[in-house]
Amino acid sequence: MAEAATLPWPPALAGSPAIAVMERALERQRLSHSLLLTGDDIDTLGSIARALADRLLNAPLPGAAAPAVRFAPEQHPDFFALRPAGKMRQISAEATRNLIGKVQVSPTAAPRKVAIIYECDRMHVAASNIFLKTLEEPPANTTLLLLTTRPYSLLPTIRSRCLHFRFPTDVSGFSPDGWAPWLSDYRAWLERLVGGVTDKKAVTDSVFAAYGLVARFGTVLDAATTEIWKQQKVKLPPDLDEDEQVAIETGIANGIRARLFAEIELATRTFALPYLEKGDAGARRSLTNSVEKLEHAVGLLRLNLNESAALEEFLLASLRIWTRRA
Repeated sequence: MAEAATLPWPPALAGSPAIAVMERALERQRLSHSLLLTGDDIDTLGSIARALADRLLNAPLPGAAAPAVRFAPEQHPDFFALRPAGKMRQISAEATRNLIGKVQVSPTAAPRKVAIIYECDRMHVAASNIFLKTLEEPPANTTLLLLTTRPYSLLPTIRSRCLHFRFPTDVSGFSPDGWAPWLSDYRAWLERLVGGVTDKKAVTDSVFAAYGLVARFGTVLDAATTEIWKQQKVKLPPDLDEDEQVAIETGIANGIRARLFAEIELATRTFALPYLEKGDAGARRSLTNSVEKLEHAVGLLRLNLNESAALEEFLLASLRIWTRRA
């Protein structure tokens, strides 16, 4: 299906220094053959990569006029994608070889071929070594876009052969149902802790409130994942197999989960700011310890710990931290 307009950059990032550098490189036809796009949110990186692919694939051939019609990257014959597959969400050596075979041939309709490797840090060791050889001797007229939220999980030799761009999360329009009230109740819970938990009833109430926040967090996450998956599923290429679809849906859930935990950290810092401005040394220590615990919880998530268990650990630690500020 033809597209009339160029895919836009994510609204919050349009005009940013990194996007400006890309646009100048495109204009001068000097864009690197291998780009590593990193950030905290894989969906944001995917939007940037698709917008970049659209500009590369729908550029005019040398000496020719601009194409009469534009095609979405996924529908373009010179576009390829490599994604994690299966419940383990791995990129296999076989899938990597298949991609390399496709990009080795000449483009059929565009000046260049474009391949996006989603969550490239999920490459199996054998796949990484195979892909490294392609980076060392890149195919002619090909642009490889590697996306990851964990760049230091890649082989150093892969990172060194790519031009790096780091992007902040584009959170414009991201507000899952029930999330704003959750953050409000979380801040109110912290306020009660700072006010003092001095008797058994107050302790019990604070613990039950923490478990209520954990339960509601799971509900918000599940609802947001379901909604975004419905939106994303209709945009996926029709030839994706079931393992790839499972991996994409899992990736969506992980991306939303990461955003929510990032906003919990922001809410904690915002809550502590008035106390810090008053020179409250106890609040400073509590904030430092709380953020450290939250980062530890996020680290456990990356090791496949259930998000409810990670959040429970963080909130119970927060109960101790914020009631012992002296």
